[in-house]
Amino acid sequence: MLEVDRQVEAGEPRPLVQTVRMADLWACLGAGWRDFTKAPLFGLFFAGVYIFGGWLITWAVMAEGQFWWAVIAGTGFPILGPFIACGFYEVSRRLEGGQTLVWPEVLGVVLRQKDRQIPSMAAVIVVFFLFWNFLAHMIFALFLGRISLVNVTTSLDVFFTINGLMMLLIGGAIGAVLAGLLYALTVISLPLLLDREVDFITAMLTSLGLVVENPGVMLSWAATIGVLLVLGMLPGFLGLFFVLPLLGHATWHLYRVALAAAPR
Repeated sequence: MLEVDRQVEAGEPRPLVQTVRMADLWACLGAGWRDFTKAPLFGLFFAGVYIFGGWLITWAVMAEGQFWWAVIAGTGFPILGPFIACGFYEVSRRLEGGQTLVWPEVLGVVLRQKDRQIPSMAAVIVVFFLFWNFLAHMIFALFLGRISLVNVTTSLDVFFTINGLMMLLIGGAIGAVLAGLLYALTVISLPLLLDREVDFITAMLTSLGLVVENPGVMLSWAATIGVLLVLGMLPGFLGLFFVLPLLGHATWHLYRVALAAAPR
């Protein structure tokens, strides 16, 4: 831990945020797809880890007969995506530098992040995920807890009642705020932590600064991520085998566009 602290103290100053244009987003998506096609096995592997986790959560919840909470967990699970995406970032970083992609080296770099700042960012993401699940349970109990005789897995009419509509409205608003805040804090913080010697607070503030400086473009990027994730999750998460590598690699290129080059 002392070694990590020394690395951070001797690290770089806060990176400078650049102006990002809509054309840059399309260019990043194109570059992300090219990275995926150059190293498809890496993309499929890291996506598979994420998808298996989604299947596991869904199975664990549905095994208890609580399908409604499987929907909440399945919706909230993408919050953990940025941590899994470190593998995509490392692959894109190596492709960008013309380095050979060797499985032990790529996996070794990802695993070595446990001794740097990424675990701290992962903890922030997990807290958001758990807090959202707690709030979802609380909101459900607050509005629909008294309707104990209704099975929401077979009778969806309860959601069209006053209480049901209020639950969906308030729950959706709270979820949107949490998702937006998490997005702003993490959109480029993980590739930044992977690439440079900065602490996780600096990385989050830099990511937040990017969103504040480029609100329209970054909102469009958030919408693009949301649409692609929803489409990828519809067929049993199978579409994520393509969506996650695309977004992971594209995020690396967005990070490169968004920040000024590191001082040498």
